[in-house]
Amino acid sequence: MTKFEALGLDQPLLDAISDLGFESPSEVQEKSIPILLEQETDLVALAQTGTGKTAAFGFPMIQKIQSDSRTTQGLILSPTRELCLQITNELKLYSKYVKGLNVVAIYGGASITDQARQIKRGAQIVVATPGRMKDMIGRNMVDISKIDYCVLDEADEMLNMGFYEDIKDILSNTPQEKFTWLFSATMPKEVATIAKKFMHKPVEITVGSKNAGASTVQHEYYVVGGRDRYAALKRLADANPGIFSVVFCRTKRDTQRVAEKLIEDGYNAGALHGDLSQNQRDLVMNSFRKKQVQMLVATDVAARGIDVDDVTHVINYQLPDEIETYTHRSGRTGRAGKSGISMVIVTRSELRKIKAIEKKIQQEFLSKKIPDGIEICEIQLYHLANKIKETKVNQEIDSYLPAINDVLEGIDREELIKKIFSVEFTQFYNYYSKTKDLNSQDSGKGVGSDKGDIPTEGSVRYFINVGERDGYDWMSLKDFLRDTLNLEKEDVYNVDTKDSFSFFNTDAQLTEFILQTFTDFKLEGRFINVEVSKNPGAGGGGKGGKKRRGRKGGGGSRRGGNKSYKGGKKGGYGKKGGKKKQGFY
Repeated sequence: MTKFEALGLDQPLLDAISDLGFESPSEVQEKSIPILLEQETDLVALAQTGTGKTAAFGFPMIQKIQSDSRTTQGLILSPTRELCLQITNELKLYSKYVKGLNVVAIYGGASITDQARQIKRGAQIVVATPGRMKDMIGRNMVDISKIDYCVLDEADEMLNMGFYEDIKDILSNTPQEKFTWLFSATMPKEVATIAKKFMHKPVEITVGSKNAGASTVQHEYYVVGGRDRYAALKRLADANPGIFSVVFCRTKRDTQRVAEKLIEDGYNAGALHGDLSQNQRDLVMNSFRKKQVQMLVATDVAARGIDVDDVTHVINYQLPDEIETYTHRSGRTGRAGKSGISMVIVTRSELRKIKAIEKKIQQEFLSKKIPDGIEICEIQLYHLANKIKETKVNQEIDSYLPAINDVLEGIDREELIKKIFSVEFTQFYNYYSKTKDLNSQDSGKGVGSDKGDIPTEGSVRYFINVGERDGYDWMSLKDFLRDTLNLEKEDVYNVDTKDSFSFFNTDAQLTEFILQTFTDFKLEGRFINVEVSKNPGAGGGGKGGKKRRGRKGGGGSRRGGNKSYKGGKKGGYGKKGGKKKQGFY
C-alpha cells in the first residue's frame, strides 16, 4: 500500500496527517493526489461518499495555495451547510502547520456580515454553499475573480437539489484559466453537462464502477403489505438492538409522521426535513451525532451532506423516484471502510424497482423475511443479557449492598436472574408474543386484512368517507385527491360524491400508494379513510362523474377542498404518483 509520503505531499501536510492518525491513503486519495500535485489539469473523480474525498482535493489545494497572499485562490462548493462546515473543519486540521492559511465557511443560516468580515481579513480558501455564495457575490462581499482552483464536491447532490443555475452563475464570476476538480458519487447526465460546459479535457478517475454502490454495504429487501410498513420498520429496529440508522421517507409529511410515531412508541428518534428551522435542524443533527437519536427519519434533500461514519443501517421506508437517490441513501452507511446494511421495505408491486436498482448499482439484493415476534424476543433477551454482562460496576453501590441483600433474602440465583430479566422483558414479550406475520403471504390486504388482495391491473374503484355534507362536489373532491396525491388530472376519474361518502377510480398501479397515503391521514382532526370498494361496479357516471349537478355545495367546497389542498401541500408530496410513478426508472 502506497504511503502518504510517496504521494508527493510537503512536510507540513505529512505532519498534520501524522497527528490525525492517518496511515494509508484511500483509493480515491491514492489516485487523485499525485495527479493534482503533478499536473495543472481539470479532474472528474467518481467515488462514493465516505471514501475520503475531502483529503483527496484538500491536500493538493492546500499545498498549491500561496499562503503569504491574502487573495482568495481556492473555492469549494458543497450542497449543504453541514458538509460545508465539515469540509472547512477538515481543511483547518490538514493545514494546521501551514502558516498564514485561512479557510472560511460561507453558508446560509448564519450572519452574512460576519462571514464577509472573515473574508475581508484574508481567506485563501472559501468553502461555500451555492445559495449563500451567489448572494454574497451579488452584494460584492466576496471576490472569486482571481481563484486558481475550484472544487465541486458532491456535484450530483448539488444538481439534485436544483443548484444548476446558481453554480453556472458562480462559475461565470471565476477566471477562464482556473482548474476545476469535480467530485461526485454518481454521473447522471446533469453532472456530465457541467463537466462538458465548464471543464477542459478533464482527467477522469473512478473508484469502483460508475454509479455503483459501495462494496461495504449489504443490500436487503423485505416484502410487506402497504399498510404494514410502519410495523415492519419497528420490527427491523427491534431485531437490531444496537441500531444507529437513517430512515428515508419520500415526503416531509411522512418523515414527520413516522418520527412522531417512533417517539410515541418509545424509540430514540428524530425528524429531519425542509420545514425545520436551522436551529431545529442543528439540534436534531447534534443529537444524532451524539447517538442520543438512534433513528434519524429524513427526506432525501434534508439528508444531503450528513456525514456520520458509524451509521449501521439505512432503512428505505419508501423507495425514492430515482436510482441515483438510492445510491446516495445507501452511501450513508458502510463509510470509512466499515460495513453497513441498506434495508428496503417494499410491497409486491414494487419488486420490479429492486431489479432496476440492482442493475444500476451492480450489486444483488438479499430477499429477507421480517422477523416474527418470538424471534425478536429472543434477540432482545440475549441483548439484555450481554448488556448486563458488559455493564461496568459502579463501586458506589457497595454501601447499599447490605440493604439490598436484606430485600432479596431467600431468592436463589436462578430465580433472581429470572426476576431481573423480567423487569425489562415482560412488557416486550407481551407486545410481540401474539403479533402476526408481516411477510408477503399475509400482506397486501386492505384495512383489517378482510378487504382481499389489492388489485394489480385494470381500474380500481375506491370508497372515501367524505361527501357533499363536507362541502365537496365531484370537481372539488377530484381536485383534493389530485393535489393531496400529487397526481395528474387524468389519473383520478369516475368521481361520484354522495351525502356522507364518495367513490373514485384510478389505475391499479397507484393503489398501494393511495392506500399508504391515506393511512392515518387526518384533515382538521378527522381521519380520512380510503378503501378499495367492495362494489366496484357501483357508481361511475363517466369520466369525472360529470352527470352530477353543477357546483352543489360550492361555497362549502372551499372549506373542504382548499383546506384539504393545504394539508396535502404541507405534507410535501413531492414527485409521488402520477406520470412520474408510472415511469419509474
